[in-house]
Amino acid sequence: MTFLIFAFVLGLLIIVHEAGHFFMARKIGVRVEEFAFGFGPKLLGWKKGDTDYRLCAIPLGGYVKMLGDEKALCKGARDEYFSQPPGHRALIILMGPVVNYLLAYLCFVVVFWIGAIDLDASAKAVPARVDKVMAGAPAMQAGVLSGDVVTAIDGKKVANWAEMQEIVMASRGRTIRVAVTRSGQEVRLDITPRLETTKDIFGKEHQVSRIGIQPRQFDKGDNLVVRRYGFFQAFVKGGEELVTITVKTYQSLWEIVTGQRSAREGMTGLIGIFFIVQFAAGVGFSFLLHIVGVISASLALFNVLPLIPLDGGHLALLGLEKVRGRGLSARTEDVVTKAGFGLIIALAVFVFYLDFERIGLIDKVTRFFK
Repeated sequence: MTFLIFAFVLGLLIIVHEAGHFFMARKIGVRVEEFAFGFGPKLLGWKKGDTDYRLCAIPLGGYVKMLGDEKALCKGARDEYFSQPPGHRALIILMGPVVNYLLAYLCFVVVFWIGAIDLDASAKAVPARVDKVMAGAPAMQAGVLSGDVVTAIDGKKVANWAEMQEIVMASRGRTIRVAVTRSGQEVRLDITPRLETTKDIFGKEHQVSRIGIQPRQFDKGDNLVVRRYGFFQAFVKGGEELVTITVKTYQSLWEIVTGQRSAREGMTGLIGIFFIVQFAAGVGFSFLLHIVGVISASLALFNVLPLIPLDGGHLALLGLEKVRGRGLSARTEDVVTKAGFGLIIALAVFVFYLDFERIGLIDKVTRFFK
């Protein structure tokens, strides 16, 4: 089911993006020869009007093939891509990212209207009251009892279960002084957390500190904080969320480029997105729709970067053509395009490596060959 949801999300984002190019080209008068979902050999297809619609074997993208979109082969006909002025070509290129950006906005609007799940607030809604002490756990050995309320750890006040977990996790197995309230009295206990191995949403193993206590088991949805807004207010909140995502995305990219943040922290590819979608689907439809919006906005923002063969790279070439009064020669543009493709392929391989590392595959392969 997760794979089907992921395939639907990926397909939706690709089709919406390519549809932006397609409809703008048709509106301007450029003939579209192919509209493809995926790359490689055609699995199935049909032809309607001048366009061959096709589903291809490798579902990792899509493309729109327009008449005369190769400068060397353009004959100057009115319905060819390179026969259009730079402004019209720019509109065709830009419309792909624009519709992804609009889709993200609509997703956020719907999320805030039907109810946005606030994960941070949800975690803080769980009180730091011990409901169960695990047999043989460090907490039991230290004397923690069911019904105790954790009020402080190492002198730091604890307001909820999330804050308590954060401090325990940060201890890395170091003995901590825990203050609990029991029958109106404060009791101080020394607990040495146990280091255990667990897996994150990507399936990669990590060591975490645990003391062996559990909160009350809430019924499904009891501790989820959902924020709903009126229909018109949702449009405002959706816009605010889109601005926030835009700022954070470009800020993250800037920090990666300048070395302030590692690429491992700020970048993920298809494999990482799969696990994120899996996690979001488990939380609920609203959260999944929010993630779809984030991915769609990220796709739009990444595509307008001035790198060939991204849409932003083609826009940069059109800007240069406008300034110079003429475009690059067919040979020069071919060299630039090939160099850009090489850069994007290298980036894609690097991101796949990061994803494989997150899920622990790199460690397993390394151990196998040792």
